[in-house]
Amino acid sequence: MLKLQNFKLNNVSLTSMMTATMLLSAALFSQMATAENRVVSAGAGITELVLALDASDELVGVDSTSLIPDELDAVAKLGYHRMLSAEGILALSPSILLGSEAMGPKNTLDILSNANVEVVTFPSANTKDELVSNVEQMGKLLNRESQANELKQKLDLSFNQLETKQQKISQHGDAPKVLFLLLQQDRPARVGGNNTAADIIINLAGGQNIAGFDGYKSVSQEGILALQPDVILISNRSEVDSTDPVSELLKAMPLLEHTPAGEHKHIKSLPSQALIGGLGLSAVAAADDLASDFISIKKL
Repeated sequence: MLKLQNFKLNNVSLTSMMTATMLLSAALFSQMATAENRVVSAGAGITELVLALDASDELVGVDSTSLIPDELDAVAKLGYHRMLSAEGILALSPSILLGSEAMGPKNTLDILSNANVEVVTFPSANTKDELVSNVEQMGKLLNRESQANELKQKLDLSFNQLETKQQKISQHGDAPKVLFLLLQQDRPARVGGNNTAADIIINLAGGQNIAGFDGYKSVSQEGILALQPDVILISNRSEVDSTDPVSELLKAMPLLEHTPAGEHKHIKSLPSQALIGGLGLSAVAAADDLASDFISIKKL
């Protein structure tokens, strides 16, 4: 009997220990689960930073402007970053929403904040220092500070290379005259003026934006012809991808053939993600590529 009582006591103790262990494990798992971010990213430039900081494993949703690797096929695709749906985002049980100043609408952000989702808006970067500041802030938010430091070093190298290219361009005389055209289906082409994302890229590459106004405006073919751009940059925001956007542009606007850019075939596409959210990683890469083109043009 005594042995049986001991067995029961031991059995009860063992059961209690197992129960305690399971509860402890559950508590630890719960702490780990809540410690991990569930990130929704809105804006191509913002998502680029999330990926560059090696935080893709925390992504649960991105907006329609964001490009992510094919292997992240489990990440939900949301709507346009300016027209986000609170219902669609809340269904992902996010802990944090990261986005640019353009992210919205405001009532969606208010609903998410009231649902205890941390909503973080990053200012649009126009300079290297502002881009680096966004990298630092995101590194802290995502507990990726060491990755943020590595990314800052890479950006230092990229901007140093750009400065070297700018000096080479200036050694060959005046900066190339550049015109940017934003193409959208069923809408007239619009020229990107000062204080636009295209303007940042052109200046960073060592070119001269010849639009002569702020923001975006429609300009006639005759008006573009009069400006005589050395280089024309285009970006297509149509839903249907174009296989040959340059040929399509010249077919729609034949007078552009009579500009230096048209005559020498200096018409180049800019990736749309480089133009969203101010100065981002794609914009820096596009500027570097463009600066190399300018050097080639100046040597002709």
